[in-house]
Amino acid sequence: MNTPRLQLRDVPPRASFALEQAGLHPLLARLLAGRGVRAPEEVDDAAARLLPPTQLAGCEQAARLLADALATGRRIVVVADYDCDGATACAVALRGLRLLGARPGTLGYVVPDRTVHGYGLTPAIVELAQAQRAELLVTVDNGIASLEGVAHARALGMQVLVTDHHLPARRGDAVELPAADVIVNPNQPGDAFPSKALAGVGVMFYVLLALRAEQRARGLYEAATQPRLDVLLDLVALGTVADVVRLDANNRRLVSQGLRRIRQGRMQPGLAALFAVAGRDPVRASGFDFGFALGPRINAAGRLADMTVGIECLLADDAARAAQLAAELDAINRQRREVEAGMREQAEALLAPVLAAQQAALPQELPPAWALFDERFHEGVVGIVAGRLKDRLHRPTFVFARGADGLLKGSGRSIPGFHLRDALDLVSKRAPGVLRRFGGHAMAAGATLEAQGLETFRETLQAVAREWLEPSALQRTLVHDGPLPATWFSAETVHLLDAQVWGQGFEAPLFCDEVQVLQQTLLKERHLKLRVRVGGELRDAVWFQRTEPLPETVQLAYRLARDEWNGRERVQMIVEAAEPALSASGSRTSRAGPPGAP
Repeated sequence: MNTPRLQLRDVPPRASFALEQAGLHPLLARLLAGRGVRAPEEVDDAAARLLPPTQLAGCEQAARLLADALATGRRIVVVADYDCDGATACAVALRGLRLLGARPGTLGYVVPDRTVHGYGLTPAIVELAQAQRAELLVTVDNGIASLEGVAHARALGMQVLVTDHHLPARRGDAVELPAADVIVNPNQPGDAFPSKALAGVGVMFYVLLALRAEQRARGLYEAATQPRLDVLLDLVALGTVADVVRLDANNRRLVSQGLRRIRQGRMQPGLAALFAVAGRDPVRASGFDFGFALGPRINAAGRLADMTVGIECLLADDAARAAQLAAELDAINRQRREVEAGMREQAEALLAPVLAAQQAALPQELPPAWALFDERFHEGVVGIVAGRLKDRLHRPTFVFARGADGLLKGSGRSIPGFHLRDALDLVSKRAPGVLRRFGGHAMAAGATLEAQGLETFRETLQAVAREWLEPSALQRTLVHDGPLPATWFSAETVHLLDAQVWGQGFEAPLFCDEVQVLQQTLLKERHLKLRVRVGGELRDAVWFQRTEPLPETVQLAYRLARDEWNGRERVQMIVEAAEPALSASGSRTSRAGPPGAP
């Protein structure tokens, strides 16, 4: 395993002081300043501070297209995607269009089956939409690279509105855009929208804001009587966090507004049902719940079954129906976990010979990128397994499964400093014909290979990684926020931190203290439970998925968490990493006691 190197986060003192002077808690001021917040207004999560839709290219044209379609009763079919972002975006589109006056019977949706149709608006998906008598197609979380699908839809007489956030396709060095009637995508060429990190659901929400403004300009209603679109923000928040997009200030406002509604009990029945099956309390909802409880249950439907189940759960207005669908999603997610566990074991077996041969080597001497395939791998879970292996190895990693058409369908996850989608573009140029299709982002991407092209792909990807990645980039670094003063190790601090929005690009606080390990025992033979002394205080800690004992004195990087038992609330440390502590003489301590020893 690539053991992380701990690094103290830099905190600009002036920014921290300015935030504290503006009234923020001193600890929170320090944490926010270390994450790039420079002014108090950046912390203001009011909906009024959201970037206006007029700044998003194509939004106003999309609004006119949709307003005309609603006014004339044209049949609108939403083309969804099979992940949580696509499912929430579809639900936001359909719920929003109903709020804004869509006539009964004029709305529908189609969602690809991962193993049958592949990704995006393909000609086959257009045929499914035509069977629903579509006159206007609205893609959500896809479409920017669907050149053939958009052309096919236009040839059949349909109008096409593409809403997406992925990078467009390229031919050589030139960007290729589909011939849609309107494209709304903050990452299309020429778009100056300040928040390039909008998720697909965020883009669709912005289109609805623009549509409402257009209808208001047409005299359908006034500002005081217009439909409330903030009722959709719970879905927007879920999709944004689940898609692991960067939480810039605009995205944090979207997520914060959604969390506020959920904590107040104002959410879609489907979300309430998902909280229930996940055993989570919506009153204490956090981004963690979206990313690790609700999001995976919706994603499981697109991975192993039919994302229609997930979308219908988000569209359900009846609590009993929502509960039934949430239970179904929960069962699918349990199956997903079993499949994933089996694939991880198979992947570990494939990795074992390479790792064993280089067991004594420095991490930098391992291959700089990985591409794994096994006939037993399941196409729906390759992305999750790639992510787990990436975390373990700290290398860009692709995992492939064989699709029904015989091609290798893969998903990749990357590390900082290696833009995965750009790397695939270079691989396609250096190894023509190997990649059939590819697309994605800097940190996650998908690729389809010719069955015989895996070794060429692996070698070319590794060559690109050797060129692009400095040796230091191949050593995992865990940035922490330094020690936590004893006076702030409290339930009040946990509440303070949990009230904030943390996530991708705005990491949750991670503290680091030197501790004396007094006791260590194993929980369920898988987790290390610790009793430690920090300064003069005794604290409880747990390190999940860790069984090796710790030294007697050690530096622990940890997060704060609440632990409730018999109505009592206490605080514990959730350990993420450790480094040997500096002894008084400046040397590293290395004494270790077995689990259970005082």
